[in-house]
Amino acid sequence: MKQVLSGIQPSGFLTLGNYIGAIKNYVLLQESYHCLYMMADLHAITVPQEPAALREQSESVACLYLAAGVDPEKSTIFLQSAVHAHAELGWLLTTLTYMGELERMTQFKDKSAGKESIGAGLFTYPSLMAADILLYNADLVPVGEDQKQHLELTRDLAHRFNTRFGETFTLPEGFIPQVGARIMSLDDASKKMSKSNPNPGSYIALLDSPDVIRKKISRAVTDSGREVKYDPAAKPEVSNLMSIYATLTNKSLADIEAQYEGLGYGPFKKELAEQIVAVLEPLQNRYVEIKKSGYHLDVLRKGAGQAAEKAEPMLTLVKERMGFLKL
Repeated sequence: MKQVLSGIQPSGFLTLGNYIGAIKNYVLLQESYHCLYMMADLHAITVPQEPAALREQSESVACLYLAAGVDPEKSTIFLQSAVHAHAELGWLLTTLTYMGELERMTQFKDKSAGKESIGAGLFTYPSLMAADILLYNADLVPVGEDQKQHLELTRDLAHRFNTRFGETFTLPEGFIPQVGARIMSLDDASKKMSKSNPNPGSYIALLDSPDVIRKKISRAVTDSGREVKYDPAAKPEVSNLMSIYATLTNKSLADIEAQYEGLGYGPFKKELAEQIVAVLEPLQNRYVEIKKSGYHLDVLRKGAGQAAEKAEPMLTLVKERMGFLKL
């Protein structure tokens, strides 16, 4: 079976955007591929993290994976930091990465904008992301539109290594769903829905209560007029809400337009909120059960061992190819 590798940073609350753009696809992909899903905690510390919060969020992401249906019998679920080969290969690939390549990364530009001091880890983390992928010879990488640039760098580094040291790495391909790949903010459809947004009304957190979800959707920004029509250029706000609706219900955008023709935004937003609640409330109940049981910790321990079994031989091969002395 082909390999899939993906991960989410355990920083802040995971959002509906994380569920639609990543976790929902994780569950589907595990039926056809061998999947490795990690909590990318080494990436999380490229910006300051409170230690207690990092531990709590790492557990939370693991529980949410499991509650959403990621199956440890089909997928390997693990903490990035528990597999030491990630950090080591990350450094080796950093030495092959050019400054100009890293300076062109739009994620670095966005996250560093307006800051007086910037950690070197934020600058070099695309090399670590490349290591995450190449360590397992991943064939397919589920990525959002904002991560396509990093995947291209990963392919460039794999090709560069293979050319210089001999065929070693698989060149990965991206997996980007047509609808819901990038869910936008509820208060500004020009920005991605993000757990780092200081305005909690801009996103639906996966652990938001039903009443909070209803309130956030009722206050979500909509375009002028009242027509429920999918037109990202002319009506970006309502088009974003329609993408959420379509992805959660498996309805086509055309069917949604027909369903709410002449009804306006009010009934549409009310029903959208109920659809979100219907998906998230059972997930939240499973989350509470999993976290209380401690099952997720057993899954992470087992997953770290499984991942390390795959990662260590690749790291050994890379070091051998690069000329490191083996004792």
